[in-house]
Amino acid sequence: MTNAQNLIGGAWVGDPIIERRNPANPDDVVAIAPSASAADVHDAVAAATDAQPGWAALTAVQRGAILMDAADLLRRRHEEIATDLTREEGKTRAEAMGEVRRAIDVLRFFGSAGWRPSGETLPSTMPNTSVHTRREPLGVVGLVTPWNFPIAIPAWKMAPALVSGNAVVIKPAELTPLSINHLATALIDAGLPAGVLNVVHGSGSLAGDALVRHQEVAAVSFTGSTGVGMAIRDVVNARNARVQLEMGGKNAYLVLDDADVEAAAATVAAGAFSLTGQACTATSRVYVTPGVREVFVKALREKAGAVKSGNGLDPGTTMGPVVSDAQLAKDVTAIHAAVEAGFDAGEVTEPKGQFLAPVVFSGVPHDHPLVTREVFGPVVGVIDVADYQEGLNLVNDSPYGLTAGICTRDLGKAYDFAARVRVGVVKINRPTTGLDLNVPFGGVRDSSTNTFREQGERAVDFYTWTKSVYIGHDL
Repeated sequence: MTNAQNLIGGAWVGDPIIERRNPANPDDVVAIAPSASAADVHDAVAAATDAQPGWAALTAVQRGAILMDAADLLRRRHEEIATDLTREEGKTRAEAMGEVRRAIDVLRFFGSAGWRPSGETLPSTMPNTSVHTRREPLGVVGLVTPWNFPIAIPAWKMAPALVSGNAVVIKPAELTPLSINHLATALIDAGLPAGVLNVVHGSGSLAGDALVRHQEVAAVSFTGSTGVGMAIRDVVNARNARVQLEMGGKNAYLVLDDADVEAAAATVAAGAFSLTGQACTATSRVYVTPGVREVFVKALREKAGAVKSGNGLDPGTTMGPVVSDAQLAKDVTAIHAAVEAGFDAGEVTEPKGQFLAPVVFSGVPHDHPLVTREVFGPVVGVIDVADYQEGLNLVNDSPYGLTAGICTRDLGKAYDFAARVRVGVVKINRPTTGLDLNVPFGGVRDSSTNTFREQGERAVDFYTWTKSVYIGHDL
């Protein structure tokens, strides 16, 4: 057991009172964390406000070097961090190792950004005049992050903010306090000045609300549910600050008659059942044309049946437990509702503890809640479509627009799908999950604010503002 404290002004503070138990083993108390008050959040923002000018005064190369050194420290501590991540979140050790690796690479990517140009030189219509632009930091930024990627998402929000010269206050998810503390410790040990990064643990309704409402917080980046994200948008917009939201998804896959069915089933299974289906990019609705419907459903159920649910630290486990009792109840409710509606699910087993076997429903109508509402678990609904055009239309018929995929050998349909599907990320013959860190990420409609993208070089856009500088040469 480890105490996970708040980090405010360079000091670890706060009385740990909230227990986090291993979802795979409730007897294992993984961590005890504090519950930050509004006053704690105020102190964190004050510390960030004091530290930010000095941090911004460093060169981008100096700031980036600290991120690179922090990445090296995470690499040395990789095994320990991955073990803690598995214990507190539940994902398999292989998934946890991959996530820590992602955080390392993100710090290196944005650390190296300190060496890249941050502005541009432009022509002027005026004689003897040169023009260039500068990227300026916003000041203090607030980050609110979820439990499903407890070190990767904080890293990919924090790194572009820090290398751009901002100070950060982050409110991580209550369920995963250790991962963020590992990340913060690496940055501090790498030489990050006191107050540049502050961590406040606690509830979204108290600590999170105080952070997004604080007048000194120039921008808020949030990843989580659509309902909470929309409420944050309204609060932040009301005080004319900047907001970035990455929210829910109901990600679709379209399987056509010309597809390699085994490959399609493996692709959908990877997107649906990895990470216990607890990813905003997870595949949850699959549209299948008549020629492959029966064989595809059979193949996908075979993939589901091969999944080995268990403790993520066990070598034979291929899918970890559901993260919490509350999330498990939502998953089970959705499954029971679909069973009661009469949809074919093959064999459905009740969960054992926090372990839930994957479920594949077929014959589901497009307008059923299993298809329209985010479940956030290893549950897939298969919907029959007559042809490619109907499939594309139904893929687009959703309030969400995060990711979508198609499995086909028809290059023309693949390109047409990429052009016409209304999502932020398109996958052709690849799972809807899995993202390259150098590529912009984000959705449209109820999945995102669709203004600023995360990851890749475009990520710094959210954390900076552009200043245009004219210089006359004739005096």
